[in-house]
Amino acid sequence: MEDFHFHSPALLWLLLVLPVQAFLIWAYWRWRQRTLRQLGSPVLVQRLLHGFRPGRFWLKHVLYGLALLFLGVAIADPRHRLPTEAKEGRGADVVFALDVSASMWATDVSPSRLERVRSLALRAVTALEGHRIGLVFFAGDAFGQIPLTTDYNAVRTLLQQAGPEFIAQQGTDLGMAIETAMRQFEPSSPAGRALILFTDGEDHEGRALTQVQAAKTAGIRIFAVGVGQPEGAKILQPTGAPLRDESGAVVYSRPNFTLLRQLAQLSGGQFFDTEQRNVISSLVAECDNLQKAAVALQAEPRYTYYFVWFALAAWLLLAFEQVLPWRPLSWNPTQKT
Repeated sequence: MEDFHFHSPALLWLLLVLPVQAFLIWAYWRWRQRTLRQLGSPVLVQRLLHGFRPGRFWLKHVLYGLALLFLGVAIADPRHRLPTEAKEGRGADVVFALDVSASMWATDVSPSRLERVRSLALRAVTALEGHRIGLVFFAGDAFGQIPLTTDYNAVRTLLQQAGPEFIAQQGTDLGMAIETAMRQFEPSSPAGRALILFTDGEDHEGRALTQVQAAKTAGIRIFAVGVGQPEGAKILQPTGAPLRDESGAVVYSRPNFTLLRQLAQLSGGQFFDTEQRNVISSLVAECDNLQKAAVALQAEPRYTYYFVWFALAAWLLLAFEQVLPWRPLSWNPTQKT
């Protein structure tokens, strides 16, 4: 069963409680035997323990231990992956570039700019299934997080973890973001190409317009999704304290939608505001209009789950251990010895 595995194998360490329990019961049994021997008379001990069966004592503890064993295995979630066949479809190549600079902490949109675009990007991944999706995070620098893929769960996982800590160099360099995203596309692919920028539009380096010309030459359309309010807001750190510059002044951030509109227009794309309705459906419509190429769609994994049976076995063992009396039912406490 090569495809049998535990979803959370680290939880199997919980089973270490079993040898600890076994040792404690053994130590208790030894102490109990020594204590009884100190009473002196074996006849007295036999009368005091009349009806007690050592086998029943050990049986109840074995049942309890087995219940713990099955419960630990159930928690680790044993499963068997069923065979799946990859499907083939047709789609375009779409790269998400997500701004994770400190300005995305601003709370002029609720709960923050970063949370707003991250939520939007996650919805967009689901809506764009069937296309290949790549992912880039950027701030003062930019890094490709995942190449073009149809593993949408991997893209979602990275998006959910996105934050300013991903990029050590702070600031915002839109030009670098576009340049890095361009490298994600495969030059030999005939599929249409779209770059979706999720950002507030701040650009500290001023190279974005130059890079957008290179993107247009490469056949990449840029769709800019802007986040933030025109009046801007102070930047709050995750601790809730305002971000301050070297002089100690509170740092304010104002989105630059004018620049984002320019980038989108020059590349033949379109600008969207996160406050607009139907942003996702509009993005999907634009991507669906791009030239399609053959795409190997990764089949969603299917599993047979076994944790239910282990949990049921644990419950039955615990129930049986609870109703099993310490003394045989045939024992009569008034019986003469």
